[in-house]
Amino acid sequence: MPQPCRVTSFRSGPVDYVAALSWQRRLQVARQAKIIPDTLLLLEHTPVVTVGRGSRDLTDLTAGEDGLASRGIALAMTDRGGEMTYHAPGQLVGYPILDLSTHGSDLHRYLRDIEETIIRALSVFGVSGGRIPGLTGVWVGQEKICAIGIKVSRWVTIHGFALNNDIDLSPFQRDFVPCGIHDKGVTSLAQLGVTAKRIEVEQACLGAFAEVMGVEFANVTERGMLSILADLAYLDQNGSIATGAATIR
Repeated sequence: MPQPCRVTSFRSGPVDYVAALSWQRRLQVARQAKIIPDTLLLLEHTPVVTVGRGSRDLTDLTAGEDGLASRGIALAMTDRGGEMTYHAPGQLVGYPILDLSTHGSDLHRYLRDIEETIIRALSVFGVSGGRIPGLTGVWVGQEKICAIGIKVSRWVTIHGFALNNDIDLSPFQRDFVPCGIHDKGVTSLAQLGVTAKRIEVEQACLGAFAEVMGVEFANVTERGMLSILADLAYLDQNGSIATGAATIR
C-alpha cells in the first residue's frame, strides 16, 4: 500500500537557499519524532552556488567569491554530500524529507531511486537520461541534467535533486567546476530542445516519484506548509518535537 506523503510546490517566487535549508531541518526533526508524514518540497532558488562537504577549500570556485557577488550570485556552505552546484530560476529543486526506515533503510538504494525518478520523468519529454558508473546524478550522454545530493540523520533525509529545465547554464561553465568533475558538461531540457513549463516538469517528477518511492501524495498549499513550519518552530521552542508530544495536521 502506498505511504502518505505531503507535497508542496512553492510558486510565489524563488526561495532563498538558507531559508529552504532551515525548513528542511525543521521538517527533518519533526519526521524523526514521527509527528509529520513524509514530505516533499518543490521550488526554485534565487541564484546561489552551494558547496557540499567535498569542496570546503573552494579550489573549484574559479570565479572567486567576489566574482559571484558581482553577478548577484550568493555562496552557501551546506552539509549535504557532494561538491559544488548552482541553483537559480529555471531549475526544479526537490527536497524529500523521507523516513528511510519505511523505504528500505538503504542509502545507496535511495540515491539510485532518486536517479530512477528523474530518468522516468525525463522520458515523458522524450529525453533519454541515464547514469554514469561512479558518478551520482542523471546524465544525458556526458552532460549532467540533474544533480543529486543528500544528508541523512536517524534515517530521515534532507536535500535532494536539482533538475535543469530552462536555467541559464553560463554560471556552470564560467564560475566553478560543477560537482568537481572537469571532463563532463551540464545540460538542460531547454538546451536539448525541449520547451516545458515548470508545472509540466513538476507533474512528470511527481508521477515518477510516486511510482518509484511507493507514496501517495496529499497536496498542501504553500500557505499551508508555511503555517506547518511556523507551528513546528513553536513546538521546537517548547520541546514538544523532541519528545514527540504533538502532531501537526
